[in-house]
Amino acid sequence: MRAIFYLLDWLAYPLYILMGVIILWHLWRFFQARSEISASYFELERDLARQRQANALTIIVMAFELCVLLLGVQLQAVPYLEAERSLDEQRSEVAEVPQDVPFMTDTAAPAAGGLNLNVGTPLGVNADTIVLTPTLTPTPIGTIIPNAPPIEGCADDRAYLQIPTNGLRVFEPRVIRGTAYADEFSQAKIEISGPSTNGQFVVIHTITQPVRELADFSQFVPSLYEEGEYQFRLMVFNTAANIVAFCRVTIYISLPPQTATPTQTPQG
Repeated sequence: MRAIFYLLDWLAYPLYILMGVIILWHLWRFFQARSEISASYFELERDLARQRQANALTIIVMAFELCVLLLGVQLQAVPYLEAERSLDEQRSEVAEVPQDVPFMTDTAAPAAGGLNLNVGTPLGVNADTIVLTPTLTPTPIGTIIPNAPPIEGCADDRAYLQIPTNGLRVFEPRVIRGTAYADEFSQAKIEISGPSTNGQFVVIHTITQPVRELADFSQFVPSLYEEGEYQFRLMVFNTAANIVAFCRVTIYISLPPQTATPTQTPQG
């Protein structure tokens, strides 16, 4: 199908010339038949002239519609295919296998002289000690840009995105984390739309196995795209190729923040 669009784009200008010649020729036949209708005294000759006039008008309309079709291929289809091919070439240079990214927490080290509690056996009937139960410290997701467009979808766990979250500023490779499943799961697609895609959604990753528990299932590399606001969505399909759930968030791709250069302290 892509080759057909490229062929039509390559043949567009010769086809424009051909359609122009056909339109002019049948315009002449149209007006000639019209004059024959006015000049004829016999009804049979008038009917034949009317038929020639109708045939000429039909061919003119068809040729004009073909010109409009060619114009649509040149202005819409071919630029979209070129952008998609460019993204595919760039993505082929990056491994699609998700990589483990270490999570760093902002939890400070405990200060000296805190609570002096003994750690002993689990609390029971005869226990006289308090057992400290460690709790998970939530890992910060990143910088959230305020006033982002509202989330769409994400109504249930069948299509849910934890990372990236809505309004997230992205400047380095990020793990995509969430859930994607259905009763008759076929596949799930991760798509993006923004300045680098001419406002069209393009597929950046396809998930072939359902993800029922919250997990990392892909990785997003922002360096392949221009800076700006992007729509990021997860689409879940069933075996009938119908969308059963989706989740759309807004992300902001930017350059990495500049780290201040440390200055040397003059020796006194």
